[in-house]
Amino acid sequence: MATGGPHSAATFLLFVNLIMYAAAAVVAGWAINYSINVTPSATLAPPARIFPIYFPIGNLATGFFVIFSLLAGVVGVMTSLTGLQEVMQARLPSILSAAASSVVTWALTLLAMGLACKEISIGPRPANLRALETLTIILSGTQLFCTGAIHAIAPSTLTGSSLIGRV
Repeated sequence: MATGGPHSAATFLLFVNLIMYAAAAVVAGWAINYSINVTPSATLAPPARIFPIYFPIGNLATGFFVIFSLLAGVVGVMTSLTGLQEVMQARLPSILSAAASSVVTWALTLLAMGLACKEISIGPRPANLRALETLTIILSGTQLFCTGAIHAIAPSTLTGSSLIGRV
């Protein structure tokens, strides 16, 4: 089979990303839940009242980082699930849609990674946020490789009949 290498690499990376994105979404969800339960909103100063989720843990970049990590985690889980199904079908439209959603997920993960780097540079954080930062930074690399593997499958699914229009 000509697509064996990229097909199996993409399947493996999609499965690994599924697990890692789910873990990132769980940790980010915990951080949001913790901030909602712990923060007394009536006693906050005006800048903290403007931002609806004040994080008593971490530093000033934590709120943005956690929200974008949760967004990237949820989109990553859905991209990995649909990507697994579409790579298994191995049809050109399925591969192209998996490639497009993979690029969008990678962009969101890069945004969360940039905020993770900013949070690291600002100062100390608790262990849970360090774990989320580590997952986000690792996910940006594995998502890049996954996107490349999915894009490597696309030329091998092209056949002569798919390039011919209505005759």
